[in-house]
Amino acid sequence: MTARGSLWDRLAESAQRFPDKPAVRFYGSALAYRELVRQAEALASWLQHSAGVKPGDRVLLLSQNCPQFIVATYAVLRADAVVVPVNAMWTADEVAHVVDDSGASLAIVARELAERVRPSLERGALHEALVIDYADALGPGSDPAVPPEVAERHATVRDARFARWRDALAAQQPPLPHRAGADDLAVLPYTSGTTGRPKGCMHTHGTVQAANRAAVAWRSQTADAVFLGIAPLFHALGMQNGMHLPLMLGASIVMLPRWDRDAALALIERHRVTSWAAPPAMLIDFFANPAATPEKIRSLVLVNGGSAPMPPAVADAMKTRFGITYNEGYGMTETASFLFANPLLRPKLGSLGVPGPGIDVRIIDPDTLQPLAPGEVGEIVAHAAQLTTGYWQQPQATAEAFVEIDGRRFLRTGDLACVDADGYFFMKDRLKRMIIVSGYKVWPAEVENTLYGHPAVHEACVIATRDARQGEAVKALVVLKPGASLTAPELIAWSRDAMAVYKAPRFVEFVTQLPKSNTGKILWRELQQREHS
Repeated sequence: MTARGSLWDRLAESAQRFPDKPAVRFYGSALAYRELVRQAEALASWLQHSAGVKPGDRVLLLSQNCPQFIVATYAVLRADAVVVPVNAMWTADEVAHVVDDSGASLAIVARELAERVRPSLERGALHEALVIDYADALGPGSDPAVPPEVAERHATVRDARFARWRDALAAQQPPLPHRAGADDLAVLPYTSGTTGRPKGCMHTHGTVQAANRAAVAWRSQTADAVFLGIAPLFHALGMQNGMHLPLMLGASIVMLPRWDRDAALALIERHRVTSWAAPPAMLIDFFANPAATPEKIRSLVLVNGGSAPMPPAVADAMKTRFGITYNEGYGMTETASFLFANPLLRPKLGSLGVPGPGIDVRIIDPDTLQPLAPGEVGEIVAHAAQLTTGYWQQPQATAEAFVEIDGRRFLRTGDLACVDADGYFFMKDRLKRMIIVSGYKVWPAEVENTLYGHPAVHEACVIATRDARQGEAVKALVVLKPGASLTAPELIAWSRDAMAVYKAPRFVEFVTQLPKSNTGKILWRELQQREHS
């Protein structure tokens, strides 16, 4: 893969190498590389000649996973514009913030989400919206088990501000010449951060490619791989591992719009899926499925992920029951997903792994910014080609996110970790999530990982609760496994045997479910705010 050029250039190269190979499979239908390029060029023409999109313009993309999401992404890039992916769970007000902050004037939106952009259309912030019908991606040989919400074909929206996908693809005029290069802005994902409104994280064609080149080199992935694309494409993990990376390789993607563990199992078996990147919550649910057997998923060669720590007890169960070694890594939106991961042949359970090729990662004191010795807990800072160039129109936030060390620009991740004598990194927690118990520091992720070792615990989230004597105390909200029986005193006693007493939860609350984002992260901030409200 060439180091320079644009993401569009990479797709065009793959299409030249594998014109008739399926790029995307969706409920039995297949979109070949040749057809993917044709549709993206047709849509790029519509964007330029009908919608007035110019180089550098931002285009909102609001949809669940589908082939049109990929076509739209590469059409925007082909038009030298910038993709602004939006979380499909966000409200109209949250979408409006992204519209206003990014300055996007056009949205590409799935039919069931179209009402989320209507307020922005009505007040004139958006001038037009192009509507996706998932059913348009289904061919005559589609799977008969297509969900109704995917198979349904809708009537035309009777509003001139909403354009139809099929009409846009019918554009006959060729798109203007492609000019974007590695240093041009390509994607503007919004990240919530620790406080305040989401910020636009600027990534160029070069930074996105740099993350993928490092991941491919580290994990030895090739064009022969078949990727399972279920992690949301609007999120960095899904965007890279379910779209840009496999398309750069010339591999195939097997896609689902949203999480369904039974459908995922059927797709892995049917299409001989070899590579799957997913958040831990998704994998916990999948491997708890009694229908999942080693025989059905024997094609899986690589199961990797990030976005949250994988509980060691779950990773150990994957290895013991299914013979799958979970390849845990670390990255964030600001690093285009990949930063470092476990070596395939020398993983350490519970470790984030080691930095990928060309990546300089260090542990520093978050207050003094001085380097720390191996074994000491401090903040992860990173210097790499895949780092964001900054936050959109927020120079102060950008300045606060970086620190200069030895004359180089390092990103402050806000994550706490330590590194062992072999150079493996071990996550402790978010810098701002620390709990102080009688002067002792407690990292919730460490407590949660221990709780996952209890045979009755399905999910756990640890938060701080106020304590008149200690300042703060540790509280655990726990979801039990089906049929399991456990009392709060029993779990507290078990915890005090399993970890230092000051780390063990003093309070346990059993709940039927924990709030999660649609990318599978437990919303610990929401639980923390409830506790302190």
